[in-house]
Amino acid sequence: MYLSQSDVASIGVTMKEIIAALEVAFREHGNGKVEMPPKPGVHTQPDAFIHAMPAWIPALHSVGVKWVSGYPENYKRGLPYITGLLILNDEVTGIPLAVMDCTWITAMRTGAATAVAAKYLARPESESVGILGCGVQGRSNLEALSALFQIKRVVAYDTLPDQVDRFAADIETRLGLQVTQAKQPRDAVDGQDIVVTAGPILRKPHATIQAGWLKQGAFASLVDFDSYWAGTAMKEASKFCTDDVPQLEHYRSIGFFQDIPPIYATVSELVAGKKRGRENAQERTMTCNLGLALDDMATAPIVYKRAVERGVGTWLEL
Repeated sequence: MYLSQSDVASIGVTMKEIIAALEVAFREHGNGKVEMPPKPGVHTQPDAFIHAMPAWIPALHSVGVKWVSGYPENYKRGLPYITGLLILNDEVTGIPLAVMDCTWITAMRTGAATAVAAKYLARPESESVGILGCGVQGRSNLEALSALFQIKRVVAYDTLPDQVDRFAADIETRLGLQVTQAKQPRDAVDGQDIVVTAGPILRKPHATIQAGWLKQGAFASLVDFDSYWAGTAMKEASKFCTDDVPQLEHYRSIGFFQDIPPIYATVSELVAGKKRGRENAQERTMTCNLGLALDDMATAPIVYKRAVERGVGTWLEL
């Protein structure tokens, strides 16, 4: 089965379904029941990547690989930052069941991973969100957080003001939330219960967010690695988490993450109950999710099943 981007986006898989599937996948990973080697990649442009991301999640009967690229200068060509394909295999025979566009899946599962982390690290009563970076990930992260929290206030910042206008129009239409445009980056951080940074991933951080901006009791999701954050700001966190330590250490070895605090736990450890999440209302907590193949392989079977049920897609011969 071949599923185009429009096919994948049209079949009605919800964010709540993806969040639930990711929580299962993280729990399985935390209990050592997921096979997921570190993702290899090639890098043809500065700050760009093309990665291969394989995983097997026995509990979800899901195995496959995503071949995904991220090119931060693509917007100048009218092209998306993230593109790629996902192959879902049969776990018994190894035969490919489906090839599908991964753009929608990547956006949704990344937001869902933030929401899973927030379930364990954010204050349950959180109701305000600051978004820095109003592209695809800014939107999907807010959508995911809105699925778990009673969000009432959104403040958004982007280096391209037109992006904020498009973001605000989309969020009001789809989520019914009013968005306030931040005049300065700090306006999207100060006083917010949850902060999401979702700009381009940079080897050398611009470190816009400084110590003292993130309030006590807030949770931050660093979707763009540490690109937006000064080391002193990250080190204010009581608990700094990630989704995969070996991959973070690999990135650190090639020049990323040179000024981060010690890692407290993985999201998988939090979900599996191996480490405590938030323990009081004053803690500043953070997760820097790198994006894992298990996220994609938790989502792909839902997409495939729904496509079969609805007769969506094009059948191709191998």
